Amino acid sequence: MKYQLICLDVDGTLLDDEKKILKPVKESLRKAYGMGIQIALVTGRMPAGAEIVERELAFPCIKACSAGTYILLGDECIHMEYLLPEVMRKIYQQFAVNNGVPLWIFRGRKWYVTDVDSYVEREIEIIHYEPEVVDVDRLARQWEEEETGPNKLLIAADPETICRIQKEMEEMGLPQIDMARSANTYLEIFPKGVTKGEAMISICEKLDIPLEKTIAFGDQELDIPMIAKAGVGIAMGNAIEELKELADYVTKTNNDGGIAFALERYLTEV
Repeated sequence: MKYQLICLDVDGTLLDDEKKILKPVKESLRKAYGMGIQIALVTGRMPAGAEIVERELAFPCIKACSAGTYILLGDECIHMEYLLPEVMRKIYQQFAVNNGVPLWIFRGRKWYVTDVDSYVEREIEIIHYEPEVVDVDRLARQWEEEETGPNKLLIAADPETICRIQKEMEEMGLPQIDMARSANTYLEIFPKGVTKGEAMISICEKLDIPLEKTIAFGDQELDIPMIAKAGVGIAMGNAIEELKELADYVTKTNNDGGIAFALERYLTEV
């Protein structure tokens, strides 16, 4: 079989702008799964958000959640990375507090926030999961005692604020983190060297799949490492220009069944 694994970003890629999976996309992925190809949701979403998508597809998916820092094969966590609590404290104080925005904190299946604003409320509506409002210092102390930390942090704000915060973080030069935008209103912060590309490699190693037998789809900055490392990297028609320039192929948009269109092209080669 020419391809053995399809890795999918979720928002802006698998889902259309109404947060639905178009019927042709669903059918094409079910066909691929029926051919014995593994399907991985490689997403910034936490597990609860990825599981909603998995249920709609109606077949089991590998779930690389929280930007690839928490990977589930069935109910088993096969890979996890985390930031030090002190890094979480610094980002909260320097960037969330100073810009008047909540910090989103992800650990395993849990979602914590420092406050609730319109962006948090919108996410609750999408994934049907209520975060726990926490005190960062208290949570950091708890995790320091447990010798663990958050898998991922996220700041949600208007595009201008997100660009400013990202620039400020880059200028500060925090050596323990990497970051990328998953949308123009979301800045995701994760452990240094942990990317969707590395998550895809971890999945391939676990399943003994060569990288050249993978197809990956994405649309945003967060997807760039995955598209770069895949056997075939496919950019959605609605993707940012940097991703389109890197991709092996540019398909139709997420609103026009881009995944189905591309799979029709590539899976006929299997």
